[in-house]
Amino acid sequence: MDLSGYVFEALRKDEEFILYRGKRRDGPSQVLVLSSVGQRPSPESLKRLENEYSLKEELDPTWATRPIGIAAHWDRTVLVLQDPGGVPLDHLLGPAPDASGEPHASRRPLEIGQALRLAISVSAAIGALHKRDIIHKNINPANVLVNSVTGQCWLTGFGIASRLPREHQSPGPPEFIAGTLPYMAPEQTGRMNRSVDSRSDLYALGVMLYEMLTGSLPFSASDPMEWVHCHIARQATLPESGRKISRSLSLP
Repeated sequence: MDLSGYVFEALRKDEEFILYRGKRRDGPSQVLVLSSVGQRPSPESLKRLENEYSLKEELDPTWATRPIGIAAHWDRTVLVLQDPGGVPLDHLLGPAPDASGEPHASRRPLEIGQALRLAISVSAAIGALHKRDIIHKNINPANVLVNSVTGQCWLTGFGIASRLPREHQSPGPPEFIAGTLPYMAPEQTGRMNRSVDSRSDLYALGVMLYEMLTGSLPFSASDPMEWVHCHIARQATLPESGRKISRSLSLP
């Protein structure tokens, strides 16, 4: 696929990938392009691009960014996806929390009506994904595209998604665990005697909804091991009163 006729703008960036929106210079056509941050992506990064591409037949454009193809651009391998429009949910919340999990001053909760509309849409998208027997394993505001006018949401970021209805996560150094630690279900850390299944996505959804409504995360931590401890052993705080409550986000 030739991408030379497109102009690109970055939508989101993490340590591994940048998601771009590409618009044709000579027409209204636009696509999303997922590229590694460096010119020499690691074998693991390429594997994640290939994994996302392999799901193209299962992903529906009504609730997900569906892969179109793998192309060579910017002297590297990139993944091209259909662009449903919208912006990452992260953009609506403001700058992401810092390393301690504390929000920046401009991090803000959504208006409750808007939050509920988005919650319904993203929950429906996750439900549709699970009906295809796919676990996302990386639900977070950066991997949700949002049309702020209609409230429609689309899932993206399927690099570590799995077709297995249930799988076991082996323990390893927390800084190398695939996924996003502030939103990670306890069993994904590999430190619990539980399998990873669709409920792991629901845990991440719960953390994300908490953040949408409060502007902060239910836990704060300063390093990967502390994040693991938070999800396994700590209790979330009731936002209105500061009282500790039982972990309503935990799996049954």
